[in-house]
Amino acid sequence: MPIFQVNNLSYYYPESEKPALKGINITVEEGEFLLVVGGSGSGKSTLARTLAGLVPDFYGGVFSGKVLFKGQDIRRMDRRKLSRHVGMVFQDPEKQLVKTEAEAEIAFGLENLGLPQQEMLRRVAEVMDFLNLEEAKGRFIDKLSGGQKQKIALASVLAMQPEAIILDEPTSQLDPTCAEDFLNLIKRLNEEMGKTVVLIEQRLERCFHLADRVAVMKDGEIIIQGTPQEVASGSIDSGIPFIPPVARFFAGAGFSNIPVTVKEGRSILKNYLPLQNNDADSITQTGFDNNKERKNGETIALKKVWFSYDDKKEVLRGIDLQIFPGEFVAILGANGAGKSTLLKVMAGLLYPNRGKIMFRGKACGKNLEVYRQGKVAYLSQNPNDYLFQDTVEQELFFTLKNFDKPDEGRVDNLLEKLDLNRHKHRNPRDLSSGERQRVALASVLVTEPELVLLDEPTRGMDYALKADLGGYLADLCKGGVSVAVVTHDVEFAAEYAERVIILYDGRIVSDGNAKQILGSSMFYSTQMARMCKGFAEDILTVEEALDILGPIIFRAGANAAERGMG
Repeated sequence: MPIFQVNNLSYYYPESEKPALKGINITVEEGEFLLVVGGSGSGKSTLARTLAGLVPDFYGGVFSGKVLFKGQDIRRMDRRKLSRHVGMVFQDPEKQLVKTEAEAEIAFGLENLGLPQQEMLRRVAEVMDFLNLEEAKGRFIDKLSGGQKQKIALASVLAMQPEAIILDEPTSQLDPTCAEDFLNLIKRLNEEMGKTVVLIEQRLERCFHLADRVAVMKDGEIIIQGTPQEVASGSIDSGIPFIPPVARFFAGAGFSNIPVTVKEGRSILKNYLPLQNNDADSITQTGFDNNKERKNGETIALKKVWFSYDDKKEVLRGIDLQIFPGEFVAILGANGAGKSTLLKVMAGLLYPNRGKIMFRGKACGKNLEVYRQGKVAYLSQNPNDYLFQDTVEQELFFTLKNFDKPDEGRVDNLLEKLDLNRHKHRNPRDLSSGERQRVALASVLVTEPELVLLDEPTRGMDYALKADLGGYLADLCKGGVSVAVVTHDVEFAAEYAERVIILYDGRIVSDGNAKQILGSSMFYSTQMARMCKGFAEDILTVEEALDILGPIIFRAGANAAERGMG
């Protein structure tokens, strides 16, 4: 008997004319690792909520079909009983954490189940040890990093000892190292403890190879499912973009058997390309050397900037930074490195304890006039902070009204560029997380600023939407606008940023050309850079790999196919 069985499931959210799910039929076997992928608004999160028993009982709406958990109709199961068997970790840990201290949060669900005190203590101790949360013991949750918060959210679910764990983009706020650690924990739960895992993710290079089965969704339907290799091959044939870079490269090079990991890709490359004898002791220079013409000087400059919050711990330490007109800068670093604080200081939301901020050559001081005039646009990590009007269109007009710049043509043009025209008259809070992110982005870009500061703008966005966003930001740069993006999405940074900055413990430790920084890094590196290292240098993206290695690999793939190898 499968652990989940979904039969002809259709669902409409309240007041929605379009089905969020349409005729879904799928089974999940006990102990299986199922990865669900698809575009923003394709129904992935709704399917996850349905498996967790939240749809329609919590969200309302029109529901038809059946969802069975071990043969029982999930809607007829006792909620307390269901919570013991099925746990869900949401994209944003802030929405799931209700207590102020880590151990209390983990014990919260157990208290609601009425477990004995000794049993609760044992379970809390076990999950904190398993997830290596000793550092969080006794600390206030709001002082923890994003990665620690996400681990605590997972711990609070694991303490309930569920048979199935459903995760909705749990790594979207984590740096590459934390994301790898988190997903490895999920894989351990699946392999070593037999937990059934249903994972929804957009950054497929992190997790595609971990799954037993992949299901691709579009417009509320499952359009293809199978093993990662089967889905990779089928997606290429169908023109579906939801496969990781390694698979896209080999599919583009003409191979029929598609590898999905860096290890598999390098194994194939070794058959056709010689490894270069690079000097292992050589050091890549990562100093910033921008040859752009700088007639107009920098857009913004930070000089010896230090900043600390009320707890007196220095979050920024002696930051020297210049961003010039037309630059696209990606800011990377671990959770808690000071990236978001740096962006807020540049946006005028925080004032440095020491140091100076210059905008267009003039000291800002505590005069925020430059920000009030709409010359600087800032988007925080949480798009919901920007959404309080009744329609998407009204959100943009509200911003323009505040800056006394009403312009209907500008609103329509921006909505079209960000693929939001079809949602023009919808309430933004009814949209998917990726769509809400784009609405919030549009609300700050509509003033046509000179400096754009974005904190994790690709959260919840699929490959196609990220490409649209990256292209739009690149066009802004061509027009002389400066763009600085804080991101954990290394693939996005490699594709669009020309300059990369890495922060560590409040200091800039690397600042240079994107190829230099990302090509030489071990963790802040793309799948293609890792796969091609030693075979060819200065490759970060699939397109670059196809341009440089494509002709050789295409011939090799064709020959291998003839010999039954490709």
